[in-house]
Amino acid sequence: MFADFNWVEWMTNSPIFLVLIACSIVTLAVAAERAWYFAQRRGDSDTLLENSLRWIRKGEMNEAGRELESASHPAGAVAARLFESDEVIGQPADERLQVSLSEQKMLLEKNLGVLGTMAAVAPLIGLLGTIWGIMRAFHSMSLTGSTSPSVVASGVAEALLTTAAGIMIAVPAILLYNHYTRRMNVMLTVAENCARSVRAAILETAK
Repeated sequence: MFADFNWVEWMTNSPIFLVLIACSIVTLAVAAERAWYFAQRRGDSDTLLENSLRWIRKGEMNEAGRELESASHPAGAVAARLFESDEVIGQPADERLQVSLSEQKMLLEKNLGVLGTMAAVAPLIGLLGTIWGIMRAFHSMSLTGSTSPSVVASGVAEALLTTAAGIMIAVPAILLYNHYTRRMNVMLTVAENCARSVRAAILETAK
């Protein structure tokens, strides 16, 4: 279908297609960066919680704090906030946990907005390219004076490539956006549950 298609000429004559190529590069770069970051922050929250609770039950609060601070999973950074003060219940402790959760959310959702933007904008850019291509096709027809269906079909086919390219960028972008958003929400929920379990263990030990 595209064996005889001159891609270089089309990209040169269609600046919209060049914009779509830039969008695809940005989408790929953000997806790779987020994949690497989430892999680094994955950790083992169950083992982390188990080890932390073991230290707390032994009364080794400093060891428990170090265990949490050294963890890669967001649960470690959130629960470690409980050891910044002797007060682990009440509004100040809850505020520390919420601030820490907000900080971790900002780190996890970094650049995710770019994926969402690409998912929404790429099809529109592709549609703009199609309109641009059809206008060029009709302009060429007016110059040559040819109204042959084969000429019209060829021009429209070339114009529709930008719409197809926009959709091909948008579909992976929205899938990746939803995937990373879900992973972020799961990690933050696990982090909050872990912090509450640590707080409950501290209070139980203090009795």
